[in-house]
Amino acid sequence: MAQAKVLTEKDVRRVLLYIAAHKHPTRNRAMFLMTTNCGMRVGEVAALRLCDVLTSEGKIRESVYLRAEQTKGSKGRTVILSEKIQEELHSYLCSRFKLKDLLAVTLTDTTRALFTNQKNPHRGFSANTMAQFFTTLYARVGIDGASSHSGRRGFITNLANKGVSVRVLMELVGHSSMAVTQKYIDVNPNIMRSAVELL
Repeated sequence: MAQAKVLTEKDVRRVLLYIAAHKHPTRNRAMFLMTTNCGMRVGEVAALRLCDVLTSEGKIRESVYLRAEQTKGSKGRTVILSEKIQEELHSYLCSRFKLKDLLAVTLTDTTRALFTNQKNPHRGFSANTMAQFFTTLYARVGIDGASSHSGRRGFITNLANKGVSVRVLMELVGHSSMAVTQKYIDVNPNIMRSAVELL
């Protein structure tokens, strides 16, 4: 089976433009960026709860700890949230709850899903429905070969292209071996050309 297409910066811009023009833009933007900017699997994004990202003071955490049941394999891992992602999550939650400050949200049931859908606002998306959401999204944008794994592959490839070591990438995405991480990195003619020009 062919690997999912790696999203280019142009692809990411096209997806964000599409999201901005359709229903639930702040939610869908945040979900999408969790895959492209955090390298999360869609099942991990679907498994997130409000308490995973929100502190007791109503602030967005700098990192999220995924428990073993929230991720692939039998061990948990920490996902680092960049300042950009923290801002995206804050914007989404303020929009969702129609608040400027999220402290009041901490006084409610924070075991609810971070990303809700119309069918089940408490549980939110399942891993399968979120995978279907992304497959449909990419098809509507017209990105051939993209799947729910494209954001994660793009995250790994784009950081590798910027010189981040495979060892660091392995930790960021929760792989158990560097060999697995290396399989995610897309090597294309432009990258090879840039490499030889370094000499």
